Amino acid sequence: MKARVSIIMGSTSDLNIMEKAAKFLDSMEIPYEINALSAHRVPERVVAFAKGAAERGIEVIIAGAGGAAHLPGVIAALTPLPVIGVPIKSSNSIDGWDSILSILQMPSGIPVATMALDGAQNAAIFATQIIATADSDVRARFAAFKSELARKIDKANDELAQVKMPFKAN
Repeated sequence: MKARVSIIMGSTSDLNIMEKAAKFLDSMEIPYEINALSAHRVPERVVAFAKGAAERGIEVIIAGAGGAAHLPGVIAALTPLPVIGVPIKSSNSIDGWDSILSILQMPSGIPVATMALDGAQNAAIFATQIIATADSDVRARFAAFKSELARKIDKANDELAQVKMPFKAN
């Protein structure tokens, strides 16, 4: 099985967040790889990874990082592939704002699609949508996922219809 998505993170302390991306990709049957890379601790490995990702068959990169959060931007500067950044609230974070702004405020020409703080699942959902543009099997699985979301809302409204309150009009 050849990975189509690469999930990377600054350190394994980010795994509890980034595994949400892996679980979603599992549910969509999209092969992925998952690794720790640090733009600060092993910059030469980051360069090699980013420059070789497309040749290895990677289609989308999901990069999670906390604190200064340079990893997604460095990767985006070095690869032609779409990069989805996941800002992570880390132990040395300023409530996550440092990570959000580091990923969000990329210079013109080096975009990173930035998710919400700790938004790894949405990053995988977005990666799935990117892949689905050219893969009808993935598109069908994603459509089923979206239909299930709608069914959950329908079920919630059915349950709410049964709730009795003095001035509830529906």
